[in-house]
Amino acid sequence: MIFTRGVSLTNFIVASSALGFQAFVLYPWHKQLDEDFEALKKENRRVLQALEALNMKERKLLSG
Repeated sequence: MIFTRGVSLTNFIVASSALGFQAFVLYPWHKQLDEDFEALKKENRRVLQALEALNMKERKLLSG
């Protein structure tokens, strides 16, 4: 009885610690990574558009 109660209490403490770590450490970090990834995608789109515009200018110069 005492052993099973000790195991249950230990399990509760470990599970509570894991949940707290996920909620207060991993989740905010995940949100920051999401924001950084979105900024990276926007920058990538901007660079691709600039390269396409440059490519179009070069094509016009070569053809005209």
